[in-house]
Amino acid sequence: MVLNRIFARIMSVGEIQRQSIATFVSQIILTFVGFLSTMYFAHTVGSGVLGAYFLFTAYFGIINLVTDGGFGGAAIKRISEGEEQNAYFTAFVVLRTVLTVLIIGLILAFRSYAGLDSQILDWLILALIVALFYSTIYAGIAGRSKMGIAAVGTISQNLSRIFLQVIAVFLGYGLAGLAGGFIAGFIGAALIQFKFFDLNFERFEWRHITSLASFSFWLFLTSAGVILYSHVDVIMIGYFLEESDVGVYQVVFQFTTIAVILAIAIKTTLWPKISRWGKTQDTDSAERALSRALTFSFLMAVPIVAGGALLGERMLYFFYGAGFAWGYTTLVILFCAQLINVFQTFFTMCLGALDRQRDAFHVTAISSGANIIFNLILIPVIGIEGAAIATVVTMALNALLAKRVLSTIIQVKLDTRSILNIFKATAAMSVFVGVYIYLIPVTSVWLTLLPIAVGGMIYGLLILKLDPAIYSDLKDISTRMNLPWPKLL
Repeated sequence: MVLNRIFARIMSVGEIQRQSIATFVSQIILTFVGFLSTMYFAHTVGSGVLGAYFLFTAYFGIINLVTDGGFGGAAIKRISEGEEQNAYFTAFVVLRTVLTVLIIGLILAFRSYAGLDSQILDWLILALIVALFYSTIYAGIAGRSKMGIAAVGTISQNLSRIFLQVIAVFLGYGLAGLAGGFIAGFIGAALIQFKFFDLNFERFEWRHITSLASFSFWLFLTSAGVILYSHVDVIMIGYFLEESDVGVYQVVFQFTTIAVILAIAIKTTLWPKISRWGKTQDTDSAERALSRALTFSFLMAVPIVAGGALLGERMLYFFYGAGFAWGYTTLVILFCAQLINVFQTFFTMCLGALDRQRDAFHVTAISSGANIIFNLILIPVIGIEGAAIATVVTMALNALLAKRVLSTIIQVKLDTRSILNIFKATAAMSVFVGVYIYLIPVTSVWLTLLPIAVGGMIYGLLILKLDPAIYSDLKDISTRMNLPWPKLL
């Protein structure tokens, strides 16, 4: 009965708001668990082992993209169309297997020239083999539109990975425990999804391969740009600097992503809506949705960035350890990058949703190329701060280029009044936090958390008081769910 009432309350909220809230809550849970586990790893194994693990995941991300070749997304597309599903699935498995065997063969042949620790290479090869099994199962599940099962698999992959990594690190396995837990997460997710897998191997023809290839081309190129953009800084830091520098940089970067959790949740929900409105030529709805999405993303991102700039050094020291506190300058730069990332996230999402995938690729390709160049120039000179600056510059370039293309399709409108109110409330919060840290020495984790909690309440009350539009939207959601709502003077 209680669950029924809760479900009814959730369903009473508008579809986009409801799905955004659900996605946001799940991401909050995963992010919170991820942050806690990273803090534990940082204190237990240090920045050197974490850096080696982050290098392992970065190389895996890039090489796994090559072994997929864009055929995974193409297989999901063709299988979802409902015709010759088994044949397309079999063709994909064969293609993915051939690419994986070829890449592993090249790694084995040139492993002495790779410049990586042999332990990392061994775990990388094992991860590629397991990823082959996982990707084939996932393609069949997603292609058959069993997205609920796919989501359960994704959540179980992340949670089981973290759980096993914590146990392994506690038992003293270090890098082997982190890499082994990463791989075990894929195995667990694949086994869960396999129970609902209902495709079979079947003879396929050359036309099935060409059909997959025709769809995978731009998808692969766009994905390649995104993957390179995400991992090239880590790989270059590992090449020019030490593994401990990789550990500090990646921990700091992960910490700053909390600023865009809400933006990612809204993006995930909004993509199919923008796609439908683009198909029906309903540009007004797309423009309004984009404007509100940007506003609500800044509602969370701006105060987090301000708080991070003021308390970031103490948070790094107490949350991750003294060995990470020197990354404070990098933290501030990357927090600025996350503000720009809000624009980049929605502009590139809209391009893809409005069927401008080729333009999205061009934008991503230019930005990825610039990112490589800036990292090559800046990392050897100023270290991980250089990587952070490269991220800021190339994210800004990506956002500007994407906006330029998007503006030819729809009008990009900002709710300047609401955004100005967000900055006003953030400024008031910042004054309180600044006075607090000036008067009270922040010598413990509790003295660090106190201004965060009080500052957050000050910000929340002020933004509700200053902005009627935000107040109305949040009150409407709360009222529909029969949740208590504060009465402001």
